[in-house]
Amino acid sequence: MKEHRIYNFNAGPAALPLPVLEEIQENFLNFAGSGMSITEISHRSKWFDAVIEDAIARTRRLLKLDDRFHVLFLQGGASLQFCMIPMNLLPEGKAADYVNTGTWSTKAIKEVKIQGKTVNVVASSEDRDFAYIPKNIPFNPDAAYVHITSNNTIKGTQWAEFPETGSVPIMADMSSDMMSRPFDPNPFGVIYAGAQKNIGPAGVCMVIIREDMLARVPQNLPTMLKYTTFSEKNSMFNTPPCFAVYTLQLVMKWLEETVGGLDKMAAINEKKAGMLYDFMDRSEFYRGTADTDSRSRMNVTFRLPSEALEQKFIQEATQAGFGGLKGHRSVGGCRASIYNATGIDAVSALVDFMKTFEKRNG
Repeated sequence: MKEHRIYNFNAGPAALPLPVLEEIQENFLNFAGSGMSITEISHRSKWFDAVIEDAIARTRRLLKLDDRFHVLFLQGGASLQFCMIPMNLLPEGKAADYVNTGTWSTKAIKEVKIQGKTVNVVASSEDRDFAYIPKNIPFNPDAAYVHITSNNTIKGTQWAEFPETGSVPIMADMSSDMMSRPFDPNPFGVIYAGAQKNIGPAGVCMVIIREDMLARVPQNLPTMLKYTTFSEKNSMFNTPPCFAVYTLQLVMKWLEETVGGLDKMAAINEKKAGMLYDFMDRSEFYRGTADTDSRSRMNVTFRLPSEALEQKFIQEATQAGFGGLKGHRSVGGCRASIYNATGIDAVSALVDFMKTFEKRNG
């Protein structure tokens, strides 16, 4: 029931828009007059064909993608893309530039090295525990590509502006800020996002790949690890994660028809993040962990004066109906993930709770 739902600040799987959940609920047993659930229909049916085509069309409109870009829905999450990108797009004798801004960048770099390919870590914020996004990066003009993680869920940093790389294509892991703001897609060779943070449920990874990147794909790769396998079959070489694609399609519909597009979504996200950061900046009790100019609008990471107080804060917040505020197990602390589906009302309520907790414990 709606009245029993909590304020969801989980980092992933994360909050989904309530209208999307309600539409799924309403049509779950009889999807589009088929007499079957969306989880029962064939992926070769007219019903699912309409779902995937609409998901692609809405993605194209929201991101203003031209015909050079293919929108794919793959399994294996963003983590599989860490190895698929160098496998498909880093030719022998070439090197790729990687910017290391945290855990997921580190994992992506590891996958290139496993394949025995050359990776240049051209910038890193590891020297200060990944609290910032590097600037003035010396990219190599002959690199096969540049790889970045656009938003860092664990450390709470985000690229405010994407780097200038000249003619070198950017490969971007946008798992946690996909569809949160408009951007120019043209410099990107691949954009990928595990859906479970900001655009859908776990089980599907959205991959947007530019046509000229497909020309790089070697013929001698395993079939299921080639981008061309999926681009040539509209993501249906094998059975796709139908329910996850359907939910993602409904999220795209919500973004288009209810929110009104990415410009409006970005304004909402800026307002939410501003409410939380402005409050913390005025407080001597809560301390943000990311540099001011590198702060994420999706994942607000913060500490309290002691670990004991952090544990108490999380416990009392949970009892008060605020979920998912515990920081990642690798860093501790606290984290509020305020993705698209987390409303201004939820952030306002969280700020009120934080004020009350500070008064009692500060």
